[in-house]
Amino acid sequence: MSKLTVKDLDVKGKKVLIRVDFNVPLDDKLNITDDRRISEALPTIQYVLKQGASKVILMSHLGRPEGQVVEDQRLAPVGKHLEKLLGPDGKVLCTKDCIGDDVKKAVETSKERVILLENLRFHKAETKNDAEFAKKLASLADVFVNDAFGTAHRAHASTEGVTHYLKSAAGFLLEKEIKYLGQAIDKPAKPFVIILGGAKVSDKIALIENMLPKVDVIIIGGGMAYTFLRSQGKEIGTSLLEADKVPVAKDILEKAKKANVKIALSEDFVAVQNFKDPSGLKIMKDLEPGWSGVDIGPATRKTFKDILSTAKTVVWNGPVGVFEVKEYSDGTRELAEHLSKLKGVTSIVGGGDTAAAVAKFNCEEGITHISTGGGASLELLEGKVLPGIAALTDK
Repeated sequence: MSKLTVKDLDVKGKKVLIRVDFNVPLDDKLNITDDRRISEALPTIQYVLKQGASKVILMSHLGRPEGQVVEDQRLAPVGKHLEKLLGPDGKVLCTKDCIGDDVKKAVETSKERVILLENLRFHKAETKNDAEFAKKLASLADVFVNDAFGTAHRAHASTEGVTHYLKSAAGFLLEKEIKYLGQAIDKPAKPFVIILGGAKVSDKIALIENMLPKVDVIIIGGGMAYTFLRSQGKEIGTSLLEADKVPVAKDILEKAKKANVKIALSEDFVAVQNFKDPSGLKIMKDLEPGWSGVDIGPATRKTFKDILSTAKTVVWNGPVGVFEVKEYSDGTRELAEHLSKLKGVTSIVGGGDTAAAVAKFNCEEGITHISTGGGASLELLEGKVLPGIAALTDK
């Protein structure tokens, strides 16, 4: 990549500020229920420590406190968990704020080499990319490393602002995300297949338009599929519909035809009359009035899996059914299992719900790359420049 990476920095004896994405899910007892975002940041943290950095200062947000101190969104539970992952040498000091004299003093005098600053979003200045706030964060260190791909699409004080005051480089996770997602956009091995799901067509329009010249097949499932089916004049019953996006869906289908891109839609459905009562579900070739599609049917699963078997590159963004409900999860589960077993294919899963689904069905091991950033991966695939990456120091 054309930006500095952590390996380009001389960190020996220096204080290194690292933006990580420790925005992890917590249960009501503040136990971390999925630590993947923490474990993914370990290679960068451990590398910087090994290279002799005097202090590693980690900063992150957690949840959406919107400029207020919210007690159950403090980062102390994350700090404890990080200590476990770092092992015997990894004592972590958690500060009670992320800026100010007390924080500065803690950084200067602490015996611990790893310091975790308190939740950045306890300050409104973070999301406003306030220059003074960014300057205070930057004043804690000598160099800056961004390893938070999940927030790279946001121009915040801790992602873009601090780069105005410190030499800045990408961490290993950020570098890996750019490598896989960037390669999928620029030089995908063919045939190139995209699976798109989730609720809304409106969330995926820019992605489809950016990918049409590059892709061979687009598989469309999930709630967004029904808007496409309606645009073909098909009955969709009471399924999810973005009525104002029907003309857009029709236009996309026409553009795909001209670009010689196959768009694969559901040919049968798992349908229910009452979403809360899975016992009444039926497999339908054509949806009937009063029935709602909640998953792709068995024939569609087979078709989609056959398409995937021919692919050399697969990007998947959005589940193809309501995978959180066991009875409505077969489509997403079967595609995840099939994709994880394919050989000779580069498989990339966009973050958010798709990553959660792949984890739920224990298919992570067979996937080439699972992105840690839902919104960021989507924007990269849309062809947008991510401010948190653009701001890093050029090589």
